[in-house]
Amino acid sequence: MSRSRVVLLGSLLLGGGVVGSGCQFQPRHEIPGAGGSGGGTMMPGTGGSATVQDGAVFRPDAAIEYVLSDGGLSECVNLQCRQTTCNFGACKETACDDPSATTTVSGTVYDPAGKVPLYNVVVYVPNAEVDEISEGPSCSRCESKLSGMPVATALTDAKGTFTLKNVPTGDNIPLVIQVGKWRRQVTIPNVARCTATTIDNKDLLRLPRNKAEGHIPKIALTTGGKDALECLLRKIGIEDTEFTPEASDGRINLFTGQAGSAKYDAAINGGAMMTPAAPWWDDVNNLNKYDIIMHSCEGVERSTNKSAAATKALMDYANAGGRVFASHWHNWWFEKGPDPMPSVATFNHRSDPASPLTATIDTTFPKGEAMADWLVNVGGSTTRGELSINAAKRTVQSVNMPAAQRWIYNTAQASVQYFTANTPVGAPVEMLCGRAVFSDIHVTAADNFMPGPFPSECGAVGDLSPQEKALEFMLFDLSSCIQDDTKPPPIP
Repeated sequence: MSRSRVVLLGSLLLGGGVVGSGCQFQPRHEIPGAGGSGGGTMMPGTGGSATVQDGAVFRPDAAIEYVLSDGGLSECVNLQCRQTTCNFGACKETACDDPSATTTVSGTVYDPAGKVPLYNVVVYVPNAEVDEISEGPSCSRCESKLSGMPVATALTDAKGTFTLKNVPTGDNIPLVIQVGKWRRQVTIPNVARCTATTIDNKDLLRLPRNKAEGHIPKIALTTGGKDALECLLRKIGIEDTEFTPEASDGRINLFTGQAGSAKYDAAINGGAMMTPAAPWWDDVNNLNKYDIIMHSCEGVERSTNKSAAATKALMDYANAGGRVFASHWHNWWFEKGPDPMPSVATFNHRSDPASPLTATIDTTFPKGEAMADWLVNVGGSTTRGELSINAAKRTVQSVNMPAAQRWIYNTAQASVQYFTANTPVGAPVEMLCGRAVFSDIHVTAADNFMPGPFPSECGAVGDLSPQEKALEFMLFDLSSCIQDDTKPPPIP
């Protein structure tokens, strides 16, 4: 008997017949058989190929490795063998006695602090080792396959909840929680067959707080005189040990921006000084060491520390797949950046509106709808589609579609408080790789904010305010894979 191992972008099923332990499938499209007289056509758009037996069909919903032989599909591999419904070959677990019964796992995914449920997080059971996550800008699109050859996959909804179907049964089932380059793998102690299992342990279903628990994106964050995004990262649950100078191995490296924090407390990193943001950010090679660049508001529209080399470096970084979060006076990177960055919005600097500002969530696109629901679910909004903002700013009058997407705005003030722009700006949807966002919402809403050594400047780590919850939503959306924003997030 001849045998060969192949990898297909899709699931291979026996046409209309029975695979293994009584698993019934319906044929879709035939692919040419090499071991007999059958033939047919390859399903368009899959890009896959293999030598298979007559009557096989191809379904592009997973990336699965198969062992083929003269007799067709081999026995199942790893956790496939513990599923009650055969999706990928011959499984050994018997089907449920009740045809309506299913084996599911449900739960809620939380931020690293274990407090706030998160939307659009991928949850899956891998059937192989997951790949290492690379650092630096990368073209991470939502249609890309997940590592680890998943056998069950789901996305969290606007309540942060998920339900995995046809989960392998038994003890110590691996579970991966991932959004962009945030990833944590945990173990489900037991999954009962033909039963709905609910995980109530918040500590199990949260993103990592430190690099020992999982993968955290490498983030470069510049401090500022009027905002402290570094304090937001602490409040969402990142441990202080991960905030270090750039020469150290922490996942968050702090750089001194205009009038911002310039050093660490003596109790953390020995009171080390931070690297000045300028001229560090002039060199794209410095930026390319990071997955996300975050700029805290400096308090003034400071041009003298942002050279033409710096604005071009940031655009090149974003075009290559980098992620950029810019707060208030960092409008400079957009408004005064190289073409076509200024085309994303109409900037119209005006005096601050009265506080609090009742802003509107743009619900004309799927993620905007989800954000409006999510804010109500997590206590960030008392009225769906509205967000109360303290010390709001009015830097942007409108965004220019489709180069940018408006998320939060106020019609009476003719202002946009939050927008995103996928990069390269103006490229076809299928060529977009990175993401840059602009926020006129501060973490430190008070105008009397005084930066100091980190982390004492942040004070006690308490609960997120409504506007901080909105920023947390946007931070994890910034981290996620790139897609057509006019469509709902696809399940990988």
